[in-house]
Amino acid sequence: MTHQPLGSPVSLPADPSPALMSAAVIVAAVVGGGVLLLMRRLFPRQKAVQLLRYPADTMRGKTVIVTGANCGIGKALAGELLKLHARVIMACRDQRSAEEAAKDIKKQAGAEQGEVIIKHLDLASLRSVRTFCKEIQEEESRIDVLINNAGLYQCPYTKTEDGFEMQLGVNHLGHFLLTHLLLDLLKTSAPSRIVVVSSKLYKYGHINFDDLNSESKYDKAFCYSQSKLANLLFTLKLAQELEGTGVTVNALTPGIVRTRLGRHVQIPFLAKPLFFLASLLFFKSPLEGAQTPLYLACSPEVEGVSGKCFANCEEEELMDKATDEQAAKQLWDLSSRMVGLAN
Repeated sequence: MTHQPLGSPVSLPADPSPALMSAAVIVAAVVGGGVLLLMRRLFPRQKAVQLLRYPADTMRGKTVIVTGANCGIGKALAGELLKLHARVIMACRDQRSAEEAAKDIKKQAGAEQGEVIIKHLDLASLRSVRTFCKEIQEEESRIDVLINNAGLYQCPYTKTEDGFEMQLGVNHLGHFLLTHLLLDLLKTSAPSRIVVVSSKLYKYGHINFDDLNSESKYDKAFCYSQSKLANLLFTLKLAQELEGTGVTVNALTPGIVRTRLGRHVQIPFLAKPLFFLASLLFFKSPLEGAQTPLYLACSPEVEGVSGKCFANCEEEELMDKATDEQAAKQLWDLSSRMVGLAN
């Protein structure tokens, strides 16, 4: 079956016959029914997420960096932090999109709110990461929370400015360097927190140390899962490195959320309306998806907790591959060399 690119129309004769139209309706019904059935099996309808409520001044006087804050979970999270009077630094690649998102969240936050700062950050460029961190170090006296949220999902094979496979480069290596360069400021701001957004799809990956850049073979689904497993192993190792510093780091898996993350996924044209309907039925909204990172950024319940992974604001048990200390150290050392932190 030939798949149409997203947004591409299906070509039909100028005056389609009744038989052709009937056949199209039948095909759409069959495909749509199959999509709904598959979605119901893969993503059982979740119970409504209870939105967190904190005192309005919970984050007053605190500075929070959110990567990828211009859309999806990042935007919803930035909006909630703004309502709690945080000073929110939106670290985004797309300046125009970030400005539009900032207008939206400020409008929704009401009269009493924190402050929004927009900063350019392209995680596919180590040069951009270093420039961003230099500006933060020069302009900010403290960082209370760093939220590594931005990510790519199943994009076509491309490389970052520095030659890394794009999903690994953005989802793991860019954040790896970002976090390291901001550690001194986080330590002087202690108690402070680092929050890492991973995914349950880590279960389908492993760290391919023999071909980390996927140059011999590229499987976009595997590479996403590998990058999300890397997030968890990074969290594990970083928590060990930060013991006794007053800086904690925890990861989370937000679940399936309606965001632009899946924009590279090809969906048959006739199935798109039903897929959209299924997403409304079975996926979380961005605000619902933002609840666990908000919990890890704000809640007194996780004060001093480090090296854990959470889902739906509760600690999540991970597979052995995500708690492998040897693999975590090997990935740490290799990542340090790749981003230029070690010879």
